[in-house]
Amino acid sequence: MIGIVDVGGGNRDIYGAGVLDFCLDNNITVDYFIGVSAGSANGVSYIAKQKRRNYCFYNNYAFRKEYMSIGEFIKHGSFVNLDYIYSTLSNSDGEYPVDYDTFINNPIDLEIVACNAITGNTVYFPKDKMLRDNYHFLKASSCVPVACKPYEIHGQPFYDGGISDPIPFQRAFDKGCDKVIVILTRPKNYRRDAKKDQKLSKLIANKYPRAAEMLGNRSYIYNTSLEEAIKLEKAGKILIIAPDEVNLNTFTKDHNQLDLLYSKGYKDAEAIIKFVGD
Repeated sequence: MIGIVDVGGGNRDIYGAGVLDFCLDNNITVDYFIGVSAGSANGVSYIAKQKRRNYCFYNNYAFRKEYMSIGEFIKHGSFVNLDYIYSTLSNSDGEYPVDYDTFINNPIDLEIVACNAITGNTVYFPKDKMLRDNYHFLKASSCVPVACKPYEIHGQPFYDGGISDPIPFQRAFDKGCDKVIVILTRPKNYRRDAKKDQKLSKLIANKYPRAAEMLGNRSYIYNTSLEEAIKLEKAGKILIIAPDEVNLNTFTKDHNQLDLLYSKGYKDAEAIIKFVGD
């Protein structure tokens, strides 16, 4: 079994969209996909075989004030309007709907990573529970702490899955994968700075102390997970696809930079052909 991990990273994950569009163009299919935050949206479009769908979101829709803006934060308490992205645009009557029939009938398994804001525990939402025009799991997984208020599903608040399991390759192995492709949106030598995560964690600590604890510890989890992934890459069990440099932050709006990052992802994905063929 071969799996793909897409770690997300907001608009930076146009890089992952490029990787996956290369896979679609070259009929590269896998058995399992696990996505974090924007990586979960990439996974849905890949499984639905909708090439360049996510490119359009990152490098077109993301520039709209309804998508993300200070105005949205003032009006609704979230800088990113997750309902606009994953309902208004993505539903059957939306501007660029998910091809749900192709998605649900594709044999590729999918899990979407989120963090329960109350318990701090990681939750893996399964593909077979994602209903037509009900993409709440994507919203939960993409709910960036501080920038967004927690997204509720059945009364339970959730934050971005990158808090608790930022590079979930172990989950892919636990689900039966023998080889795993890990898509990063930062260079392989990048390590998270603990100070930034700890500063952000204080802003949610009063209401969500467990999630704050996970957020404050995210840099350690990310960095140690990446070190382990690099070891497994040397053993031939993982292939890490990562940009050599990135000048974009999570919410960057720059058409040229986004185009370049998409093209880098498409080009770097050539390494996948040998990895899946060995």
